[in-house]
Amino acid sequence: MNPEYFEYQNRAKLLSGKDAIDHISYELNNMMCKKPLIITDKMLVKFGHVKILLKALEEGDIRKPLIYDDVPADSSVEVCNNIASIYRENQCDCLIALGGGSVLDTSKGVNLTLSSGADNLLDIMGLGVIQRKTVPSIMIPTTSGTGSEATLVAVIANRLQNVKMEFISYNLVPDVAILDPRMTLTLPPKLTAATGFDALVHAIEAYTCKQKNPISDVFAIRAIKSICENLVEGVENGKNEDARMALANASYMAGTAFSNSMVGIVHAIGHALGGVCHVPHGYAMSILLPYCMEYNYEVVGNLYGELLQYIIGIEETAKVPVNERGKRYIEEIKKMLTKLNEVGDLPLRLRDVKVSKDDFDKVIETAINDGAALVNYKNVSREAIRSILNKAY
Repeated sequence: MNPEYFEYQNRAKLLSGKDAIDHISYELNNMMCKKPLIITDKMLVKFGHVKILLKALEEGDIRKPLIYDDVPADSSVEVCNNIASIYRENQCDCLIALGGGSVLDTSKGVNLTLSSGADNLLDIMGLGVIQRKTVPSIMIPTTSGTGSEATLVAVIANRLQNVKMEFISYNLVPDVAILDPRMTLTLPPKLTAATGFDALVHAIEAYTCKQKNPISDVFAIRAIKSICENLVEGVENGKNEDARMALANASYMAGTAFSNSMVGIVHAIGHALGGVCHVPHGYAMSILLPYCMEYNYEVVGNLYGELLQYIIGIEETAKVPVNERGKRYIEEIKKMLTKLNEVGDLPLRLRDVKVSKDDFDKVIETAINDGAALVNYKNVSREAIRSILNKAY
């Protein structure tokens, strides 16, 4: 399954570790930026995350940055357009995104709008019209899951059509990504479990999709190992900075991996469940993964088997016959999900997140047209999606 040809790009500068945010002013000076627009949400203001950022900026003589703190849990085209207008009106010169996946994707949407000279993000839909990024940007994730600070993808809701749109361009990757464990310490157990599992799915699908390559494999494997070793601890003991740091790095690595290899059927159906039924992405990933792995097993079961050692260790893996390791890996993933349900209340069934079977037809039509379905090694059909949805219900 080695490709005859592949491309790989990872352009963001990474600052990772204890008090990493304290170095932000140096990076802004390097980019010759003095008037940032901070994009965040009200909960992060309340919990003090924004205060930590403002202190670091003040030490770099940036004392009154503009702040937009009204990003919703599922951002939209309208929000991106509004922030872009604020940026222009106040003559800002860079973007700093502090938040989870919605905030980071919103920043990307704003950047697309600004760099393309558009007033409406909808006017620049389509890969071919995304221009070179001209707005300097820094991203500081407060969850360890989406990996958006490392990816070339932005997922933004189109409320008029009730779908989530994907924008894809290497120009969406920020100039700087900052991973600071202080930013994830207040993340509740359920969200820690959901976002961490999202990162795990990114890595597993990056390792098992059509566009996998030797470089993305390295990042995917290291992310899988780190998540399997630290996610349960991070959920049970959210104040463990070592676990938080490991998960933050793993999320970044998983994001880097799938940015250069793509994902697969789990994300195709997950995107559809988010757009049609408004299922939070991390919940969709945790619910769907085992059933999608069972569907894919006959084609990529050997690749699942290669990953077994990163969840049960090399010595235990050696005791499992090679032709049984793929199935064992799926069983270990199920055990991990059960444990995360016990310690973090991670939902395991579609009915647990209020999905109605009446929406299945719409979900299927949306999923079959999702780009992630195209790079799944096993052909994705409407019948297959319906079967997975029924098993996951």
